[in-house]
Amino acid sequence: MSKRIFDLLFALVGLILLSPLLLFIALWIKIDSKGSIFFIQKRVGLKGNCFGVFKFRTMVSDAESKGLKITVGKDRRITRSGHFLRKMKLDELAQLFNVLNGSMSLVGPRPEVQEYIDFYPDSVRDKVLSVRPGITDYASIEFKNENAILDDAADPVKTYIEEILPIKQKYYIKYVDEQSLILDIKLIIKTIIAIFQK
Repeated sequence: MSKRIFDLLFALVGLILLSPLLLFIALWIKIDSKGSIFFIQKRVGLKGNCFGVFKFRTMVSDAESKGLKITVGKDRRITRSGHFLRKMKLDELAQLFNVLNGSMSLVGPRPEVQEYIDFYPDSVRDKVLSVRPGITDYASIEFKNENAILDDAADPVKTYIEEILPIKQKYYIKYVDEQSLILDIKLIIKTIIAIFQK
């Protein structure tokens, strides 16, 4: 079975089985705060092409114009429902639609915004962008508490660029070098376990 077929089947089954939960999340967001159900942010994907990554909205409307593009600790822009959705990673479930349209895979390097891609060394950038970005990967599991880490930093953006991003890049390269369907299944299982361990 090819990776693309695996992604499509898993995403379709996931959306069908999770449809009651997705509907509940959508209603909760709508009742909790003004704004759209989804937050769409431009990220860099396969071969350097930009695409809109879907997330269930966890912040106030126009959050990017009111602060950083990374979320730090108990960010004041996060809504009441958003705190829970982020903690349980439920906001990421919207990316199953990205998997369906082919802009993302279930497992792969997490897509970044262009301003952080610009800090990638050329060789790393070319390799990371040679595969579809994913909903989860090694780095997602390792940095499941990234917001808390950045909350303790004097300069969150500098800490992300100089300390976290280089480690993430190593994990991205590791995934590209080792990728297989068996690895994808293992990382999906590890991600689910990591979420509930939180």
